[in-house]
Amino acid sequence: MDEEAIFRRLRQEVGSSIDYSQSLSDELLMKRIEEAVFALPQELPLHFRKKNRLIRKVFSSFRGLDILQPLLDDPAVTEIMVNSHTEIFYEQDGRIHPFTGGFDEPARLEDMIQSIVSKVNRTVNESQPIVDARLPDGSRVHVVLPPVALKGPTLTIRKFPSRPLTMEELVNRASISAEAADLLRLAVQAKYNIFISGGTGSGKTTFLNALSGWIPKDERIITIEDSAELQIRQVENLVSLETRNANTEGKGQIGIRDLIRASLRMRPNRIIVGEVRGGEALEMLQAMNTGHDGSLSTGHSNSSKDMLSRLETMVLMGASLPVQVIRSQIASALDLLVHLSRMRDGSRRVVEISEVVGIEGENIETVPLFLFQESPCTDADSSIHKKIQGALCPTGHVLANRQKLRDSGLEAPPDRRGTA
Repeated sequence: MDEEAIFRRLRQEVGSSIDYSQSLSDELLMKRIEEAVFALPQELPLHFRKKNRLIRKVFSSFRGLDILQPLLDDPAVTEIMVNSHTEIFYEQDGRIHPFTGGFDEPARLEDMIQSIVSKVNRTVNESQPIVDARLPDGSRVHVVLPPVALKGPTLTIRKFPSRPLTMEELVNRASISAEAADLLRLAVQAKYNIFISGGTGSGKTTFLNALSGWIPKDERIITIEDSAELQIRQVENLVSLETRNANTEGKGQIGIRDLIRASLRMRPNRIIVGEVRGGEALEMLQAMNTGHDGSLSTGHSNSSKDMLSRLETMVLMGASLPVQVIRSQIASALDLLVHLSRMRDGSRRVVEISEVVGIEGENIETVPLFLFQESPCTDADSSIHKKIQGALCPTGHVLANRQKLRDSGLEAPPDRRGTA
């Protein structure tokens, strides 16, 4: 009997001994699994290491992520993609690899999915086949069930490190230059409103976490997210809010827009919105324009300019306002735009930092302060996986709006002696 057959036998034996009407602690479950493993007949001799591996595998099938648990435990794996119960891929070092294992049947994958979403009070079924959830370690989970997913239950897990990356570590990884990081440190401390944009998987949430590390410890912060992912640890006065899906009757939904409105009554110093996707953009901009300086948020876009256009569209999704009024709201609310990109070699970098300086004619005017410049390839290797050489370079433009720096005491006011 091979190891996989022994695993199935153990899982069935332990599963049949569990009374699902009563709660069973992790310790008792582990003890039951160990007893079953060490009670295997002598005609199935197993090395001690194999027994330990079997114990962990059986335990993960009940309480962990089943066959996906080794991928979740591997710190080098950043994303897990389950297309069906037999088709699994994972991302490591910026590249996608096929996973050799698979679930025995779709029902086993569905059971695991139901276990994940139930722990965060979410529901996913045929009538609500799409849901966002999270794992206890903060990793983001996206689920799509049949009939929407044609191959069977689909699961995508975006892993997050147990300890959020600091800006210093991002500088060491060449994700951002030290000079640009210094500018952003001052901007965060001086309460500039900063919007982070980028494509899927470009590192927006990681960068937002790193930026939040510079928020003064004595401030009150409200975070608002679809699925709680932010790991702000240096601020004690922190309230984390998470959206709620509608129940089976279609009632009880609480969206980001509702949470932004609620947060305004909670006396925040800053509001951090994990990601804006729709009409809630108007509430976010109004919050920034009504005394909640230093707010941070992210959004999907291909560039900083594109992000401004998308913000206009988002506001129009929630309110019928003249475009020029919307642009004025955006220009007065936002101070800095930071754009991230996932490069062709798999690395994630800041490629642009721009200042929003106002309205020029009918358009929002921005000035780039830093732009990423790629170094030309000097050898014959033109592989798309070749590590990109380059740096985030200053453009020569300096920050124009320095009033917040002066108000916060981070910059001395200009010497006006001798002026008329």
